[in-house]
Amino acid sequence: MLAVAAAAALVWAARQFDTRGFDWRLAASSVAHLHWGWLVASCAFIAATYYGRALRWAVFLKPLKAHPSISNLFSATVIGFTAIALFGRPGEFVRPYLISVKEKVPLPSQLAAWLLERMFDLLMALLVFSFALTRLTMTGAHLGGRLGWVLEVGGKVVGVVCTLVFLLLLSMRHLAEPLRTRLTRASRFLPEEKFKRIELLLSSFAQGVESTRSDGALLLVLFYSLVEWALILGCYWCLARSFSAIVSLSWIDVLVFLGFVSFGSSIQIPGIGGGMQVVAILVLTELFHVKLELATSFAILIWIMTFVVVVPFGLLMAVREGLDWRKLRRVGRETA
Repeated sequence: MLAVAAAAALVWAARQFDTRGFDWRLAASSVAHLHWGWLVASCAFIAATYYGRALRWAVFLKPLKAHPSISNLFSATVIGFTAIALFGRPGEFVRPYLISVKEKVPLPSQLAAWLLERMFDLLMALLVFSFALTRLTMTGAHLGGRLGWVLEVGGKVVGVVCTLVFLLLLSMRHLAEPLRTRLTRASRFLPEEKFKRIELLLSSFAQGVESTRSDGALLLVLFYSLVEWALILGCYWCLARSFSAIVSLSWIDVLVFLGFVSFGSSIQIPGIGGGMQVVAILVLTELFHVKLELATSFAILIWIMTFVVVVPFGLLMAVREGLDWRKLRRVGRETA
């Protein structure tokens, strides 16, 4: 999975051979001249994001467990993101599974917490992207056809999706319990055993979104989400500084770059597809006029620091806790 993702960016860049050429020596030289101190700083920011995610998840757990273990949540987060790097999207469900086991709470409640986390992250990504759109509109920048498509479609999508996310959050906050009651009543025609399973499932899921009913908890989650994305921005800034001898990006440039990457990596761009590395290369070359070779090196480095660097630590934690990766992979697939 890791090798395929890295190769995808190189293959996409290599497709530009006929029209632009690709200087492999320049790409290698850009890596050789990195400022390693800034890379270490970026690792510190990334490590902090995992701890921040653990703190945010603790808020989701409050209705079920007043004092969850931050240590358990942190290890589950690190191992969960390692599973994503190794297994792909099915690995997303390893973290809710581990938290449900470690904290002895129902798995459906943690799947609900996972859904809440994804919604808050999506909301933050859209806000960052909307800033990027505003910034480009103010500068009057002219983008290439493919990146221009992101700008055109993104402007229409941001408002719609933000509205939908807000409505969904409000519905989960106020309608989760009434919906659980109605669905439970509607399931009474089922045999007793199946009815009890569905009742338990619905109750557990409703418990997972219970935290959103508290104004204080909701504000705390929003605060942790802001801190989370500030840490991600800090990581991107440090990575840009590590390339400062050959790539010059200001704080605002990095924020715009983060906005496009966070939005573009979640959609399919015509003629390109999705993928964080490919979108990052496209933004750097067409928006910031960075050479293709440097943009490719930078994009792959960002992917390594934000997704791959956690893998050794996740593997060590899993070994220490005696976890079976084959079982975790099966759990992720079955839950997905």
